[in-house]
Parts: sequence; structure tokens; C-alpha cells
Amino acid sequence: MAALGMGLRGGLARRPSISCAQRPAAAPRMTHRPNVFGGISPTLVRSPAEQARAPLLQKANRPLCSQPRRPALRPAASNIVAASASDAGAPTKKFMGIEAITWQKIVPLGFMFFCILFNYTILRDTKDVLVVTAPGSGAETIPFLKTWVNLPMAIGFTVLYAKLANVLSTEQLFYACIFPFIAFFGAFAFIMYPLRDTLHPTALSERLLEQMGARFAGPISILRNWTFCLFYVMAELWGSVVVSLLFWGFANQITTVDEAKQFYPLFGLGANVALIFSGRAVKYFSNVRSRLPAGVDGWGYSLKGMMGMVVVGGLLIAATYYGLQRTVVPKVQARQPKKKKSKPNMGVGESFRFLAKSPYIRDLALLVVSYGISINLVEVTWKGKIKQQFPNPNDYSSFMGDFSSATGAVTFVMMLLSRVIFRKFGWGVAALITPTVLLITGVAFFGLILFGGTVDPILAKMALTPLFAAVLVGAAQNVFSKSAKYSLFDPCKEMAYIPLDQETQLKGKAAIDVVCNPLGKSGGSAIQQVMIIAFGSLSASTPYLGIILLGVVLMWMGAAKSLNVQFTDLQQKEQLAKLAMARSELAAAPSTRKFKFVSGVNSQGFIEGKYVPLGEGEDVTASMDIVEADNAEEALAQKGSNGSLGAARAKVE
Repeated sequence: MAALGMGLRGGLARRPSISCAQRPAAAPRMTHRPNVFGGISPTLVRSPAEQARAPLLQKANRPLCSQPRRPALRPAASNIVAASASDAGAPTKKFMGIEAITWQKIVPLGFMFFCILFNYTILRDTKDVLVVTAPGSGAETIPFLKTWVNLPMAIGFTVLYAKLANVLSTEQLFYACIFPFIAFFGAFAFIMYPLRDTLHPTALSERLLEQMGARFAGPISILRNWTFCLFYVMAELWGSVVVSLLFWGFANQITTVDEAKQFYPLFGLGANVALIFSGRAVKYFSNVRSRLPAGVDGWGYSLKGMMGMVVVGGLLIAATYYGLQRTVVPKVQARQPKKKKSKPNMGVGESFRFLAKSPYIRDLALLVVSYGISINLVEVTWKGKIKQQFPNPNDYSSFMGDFSSATGAVTFVMMLLSRVIFRKFGWGVAALITPTVLLITGVAFFGLILFGGTVDPILAKMALTPLFAAVLVGAAQNVFSKSAKYSLFDPCKEMAYIPLDQETQLKGKAAIDVVCNPLGKSGGSAIQQVMIIAFGSLSASTPYLGIILLGVVLMWMGAAKSLNVQFTDLQQKEQLAKLAMARSELAAAPSTRKFKFVSGVNSQGFIEGKYVPLGEGEDVTASMDIVEADNAEEALAQKGSNGSLGAARAKVE
């Protein structure tokens, strides 16, 4: 016999007792008659007016024996939370099927990301122009700069950040990190660059070059153009600190894994619109010198315009963050407070030892280091080709503006595809696409350099020189690699932080994004330095760089597979914890039900049941004599047929 639970769709919530959320004041009467199977079937007797008022009760007109008994389903955490909210009488506002609080988080975060990437694109293009085209410098300076300047400064910043994180609040830490960047970039364009001839030790550098020889030209060029190199390092740190650490760290604190899977790829849509706009802005200011009078420093004028936009963008980022802290963050914390493990403040050495013990963090760090090594092995060689093709700073900058716009357009398309990839294939497949793309395009670039002589006749028919063809193929390689990074690699990396506790999130991101990111680039630079010393030139070491690239990418793929297993396990544990919390909240929530269902066996041997109003403040199960049984017959046997009006209920779980 079917269980006695009425199973009214949408009208009854699964509770320890069977009751109704809202019923008409006139309680319908229910009578029961024997059915063809020898059991007892209840039939609800209602007037047509009652049927019109209660369409959800139509199923009750059929005998329960004709309704298939469905096994009790384990409710999802989201359903329990929704039921709890429904019980509390506070429906959630939605727009386009998404909760309003989610929009209040996602839209400002998307605007912040737009401004951050707008600035980063301008800084990235400008830093390369300054260093590569500076007097006595070139693309060969970049490996030394990344190894001996960028990496030590990144480590120093991480030490400082870890100390500040122990004494400042999250909001204060954000401002303490971003305002020095804004001040430096403004001061560089309007103070340091105009005074470069005074600040740069040109005469000393030339004497050192004569005494030490051309093999030390790279380190000497860093000293000779130290303000340009400082700008290069600060621009690199903007990507590591502001993009990876400040923005993604803040986003991970106020978003859930489900929101991240849905919206993190979409952040890139706005961000890559920023790439397109910033690329156009770089190209505009690079070409402005043609409209300037003779004797005016065109590059200095362009630099002031671009750094002015960077300063304005930085102030907009800080203002948006301030608004989120005042309006959205309190709502998020009140709505779903995160219960993280409390840990004592750790020093810098303790932080690194703590993180080194975690296989999860090690695999995540390996992903970041592998990307840095791989992209650096290809990018430095490509930038050397660009300088040969465009020796003038404005021409170089104009080409980089076109490159950034192309990167933004391709990444925009990749962002649209990334949502499908995450939804259909999951985190693991998405994490493997970036190394695969980088490997394929990198092999094509190195192959053209190594075997360019065999394709010279084909290039001649296309009106291309081998040098310009190498520049274009390298640009295509960087466009597809960076678009895969922005649309898939970065969201995958940031999603991996979400299941971690707050201590591991904070210091794990500081160690990985600020140290491991430049460590990967410095590792690639160190490999190139060794190759240059061993084989005499970068071009002579190209075949060996290709082999190293293959090994690094394979190691990258192995770490991604290992991290996928750990990420899935942590996510499942977090969902179970949320489910348990939601169940406890639902059990403790006050009921707003107005009626309860009671039934019993009358003197004629029939089951008789009806809905009766609850008393003021009375609980759903108050004054009900509950009997637990596996089915209705067993419940009736326990109650007996003495005609008393009680509640006989079959178990639903």
C-alpha cells in the first residue's frame, strides 16, 4: 500500500509531520473507502468552488494505491536553503533567473576587471617599448631583467605583503598595495621620464661596457636605463599584484564556486573589450607624433597620455572597491558567512613552509611556473624579431597596440566558448586546453625560425620577408596562447582557490601569484641565459629551447590532472558541509504553516482525516500523536482501531 503522505506537489514540504503551508479557511473533509486491493484509500470530497481554489489538490482525488510510490530523494543543499527561505517568508529577488545579490557582486567586479586589464595592457606594451628600444639595450636585456631585478623585487613584495596582512584589514591592505602603483606611474610620465638624461648614468655605463666587454651588455644596460627597468618591473608587478592577488583574491572571498563557474569566464568578456580599447588607445598615442610640431618629444607626449589614463583607471578601481566594501560585502557576509578555520598569524618563513606541505598548493604553483617558463621561452625570441622589424619606439608601440587589439578580439570569442567548456567538460578539460594551445603554436613558431629557408619562395609570393613572417607567426602564437590563458587558465586557477580556507587563500595567492609568476618567467630567462652562454646566441639554441618547451608543457599537464582530482574532492566536501549547515538551519527555522493534517480510524473502521487550523504560535507537530512506521498498515496497527482521532503517518525516508 502506498504511504499515507499526500505528496501534494508544491503544497507540502517534507517535514517530520504531514502538513500544508497555506490552506483556505474552510478545511475540506476527507473520507476513506476500501479499494479493490483490500486496502483503504482516502478520497477528498470538495465542491467545485473548492477545486477551483485548490488546483494543486487534484491528485488527491485518485486512490493512493494507483499512485506509484517514489523513493525518498536526498534533497540538494540549494533546495534545502530555498525551502528554508520560503519558510521564513522572504522570497529572493531575481533578475534574468539570477539573484539580485549576485548581480550586485558580479557587475562591479566586472567593471574593476575591465579597468585593471585596461591599465595592464597599456603598461605591458609600454614596458617592452621602453626597455627594448632604449639606448644600449635590446630584447637580450629582458632575461637578465626578469632574473636579477624582477624576481628579487617580487620576493621582497611578498615578504612585505605577508607582514602587512597580519596587521592591516583586508580593505586597508588593498589600498596600501594599489595606491603606490598609481603614484609611481603618474610620477614616471611627468617627472622621471622628462629627467631621464639627468637620472641615467650614461657615461658610467659606457665606461663599464668598454672595460668589461660586450658579453656584459645586458646587465650594464639595466644600470644605464634604470628608470626604464624600474617601470618594467612595476608593470610586471601590476599583473602579479593587482590582477592576480588583489582582484582575484577579493573576488574569491565574495563569490561561490557555482557563481565562479558561471561568471568568471564572463569577466574576461569585459576585460577583453578593455584589451581592444586599450590597444586602440596605445596605437592612437603612438601615432600622435605625426601631428606634433618639430622639436617636440613625440614618445614623451605619448607616454604622458597613456600614463594619465592609467592613473584615472587606478582611481576608478579603488572607488569601485570602496563601494563594494560599503554596500555589497556586508550583505554577502550576513547572507552566507564563511566559517573558516581560525589559525594564528604566521611569519613569512612559516607561511612558505605551511604552503610547501600542501600537495594542492604545490600543483597550483607548478601550473603558474610552467606557464611562465613556456610563454617566456617563445616571447623573448619574438620580441627580438619585432625590434629588428620596428626599431623606432613609436612604430614598435603601434604594432603592439594592434597586437593587443587582436588579442582582445580573439579572447572575447574564447570567453564565449569557455562557458560551454566549463559546463560540458568541467574544470579538468578546461585546465588542459591552455598548455595544449601553447605547445602547438610554439612548435609552429620555432619551426618557422629553424626551417624558414625552405619556405622563402612561398613567402616571396606573399610579399613577405622571412623576418616579417616570423613577427606575424610569433604574434599569432602569442594571441592564441594569451587568449587561452585569459579565458581558461586564469579562471581555472582562481576557481582552485575557492574551496580553500581563508588563511591558505590569502598566503597561498601571495606566494603563488606574486612569487611563482615571476619565478616562472625568471626560470625561462635563466634557461635562455644558459643557452646563450653555451651556444653563443639565442638563435643557435632554438632547437634546444623547443625540446625544453615540450618537457615543461608535459609537466604542466601532469600537474593539471593531479590538481583536478584534489579540486573535485575539496568541492564535494564543501558541498556536503553546506548541505549539513542548510539542514540544521531548516530544522531550526520557525514555521509559518497555518494548518495541520490529522487523521484517525472512526467507529465504522474507515480512516478519517482533515486539515485543522493551528493555534496561535503553535508548532506544526504540536498536539499531534505521531506514530513512525514503514507503511500505513503498520501505522494503523500501532494506533489501533479505537476510533480516537490521532495522526498515523508512514515514514518518508
